[in-house]
Amino acid sequence: MKKLFLISICSFSILLTACGASEKSTEIPVSTDTDNAVEVTWSESSEEKNDSDAIVIEDNSTQEKASTADMETEASTEEIPEEAGEVTLVFAGDMDFDDRYTNMIALRSRPNGILDCLSDSLIERMRNADICMINNEFPYSNGGSPLQNKKFTFRADPSTAEFLTLLGVDIVSLANNHAYDYGEEALLDTFNTLSDNGIEYVGAGHNLSEAMTPKYFTMNGTRISIVAATQIERSLPPDTKEATDSSAGVLRCQTADNLVSVIKEAKENSDFCVAFVHWGSENVNEYDYSQTELANAFADAGADIIIGAHPHVLQGIDYIGNVPVLYSLGNYWFNSKTLDTCLIELKLSNREIESLQFIPCRQHDCKTEEMIKDTTQDFERILADMRKYSTNNVNIDENGFVNKQ
Repeated sequence: MKKLFLISICSFSILLTACGASEKSTEIPVSTDTDNAVEVTWSESSEEKNDSDAIVIEDNSTQEKASTADMETEASTEEIPEEAGEVTLVFAGDMDFDDRYTNMIALRSRPNGILDCLSDSLIERMRNADICMINNEFPYSNGGSPLQNKKFTFRADPSTAEFLTLLGVDIVSLANNHAYDYGEEALLDTFNTLSDNGIEYVGAGHNLSEAMTPKYFTMNGTRISIVAATQIERSLPPDTKEATDSSAGVLRCQTADNLVSVIKEAKENSDFCVAFVHWGSENVNEYDYSQTELANAFADAGADIIIGAHPHVLQGIDYIGNVPVLYSLGNYWFNSKTLDTCLIELKLSNREIESLQFIPCRQHDCKTEEMIKDTTQDFERILADMRKYSTNNVNIDENGFVNKQ
């Protein structure tokens, strides 16, 4: 981000310039470049820079002196507010890279691998976004043991994490009911694999403190926080272990309290807060009362948008006040089934939602394709279904743009 501070001492001018964070990067520490400009990532909680960080421009004796009134006005420290630029975020649902399943068998047979498993237009949207996020529904590991008595357990070779980089993914949610399928060893391998590939993760950690830590991105003058938690499994004790003070696991939100506290912290330290939640019932297009209860609590806590996953199918959209809630994005690229799905594209301008677009997609033949208006038969049908699943206070227009009625 760029911030400009102007300080006048009598008729002298002091100029401090700050350089911004690079595209698609998380925050960087304060440092000083060779021109003595101070490089910062600004947040509302940042302390004001002291005078030693400023560049003093020497007085020019030939310059006309300012009037006493001008000097008094200039003597105060003034922050010139920054106008935040546009930021694009995209969100997708469940992905699985387990080699034992049909979708991965198809991928291994295709010359361009994962790039032949999504349509070019979707890959372009993902790569061009400032922040791209998916639900990572498995651990990356060749170790660990499958949890006993669990019907489906997923695990992917660590080399498959490069697929995320190829697709432009910046951050994944690990707050789901499959991240712990091969135990703590495989989850720890997952943390290392994602970090080695430059992919951020949220909703799980080496301990509870890390699992509850928001991830922050600063883009074009806007500080964005992302938090995640899982409500699944709902019968106790869950197969997927919750992180503790001394052991690795996921962040759970069987009740709202844990994630509410995380959202409050995230919102206090950012301009825009994304809550990514694993909840709901599988293969059901209607969201349930527990989802709406949690969504209300998360919106009240300060979430600016709530994104849902887990049901493996699309669920409707609602607004709680001005907070959009997308209850389930469905499978994005997960298995061999033929299913409707989506990509969500969110544009922020001046730190507020400028547009929210539901982009209809279809998973079939182990490939996920964007449905194109006027050329793809399923485009209108999927939008019509989403209008049916959503509440009356939601308008989804002919191009998939979502607004509050």
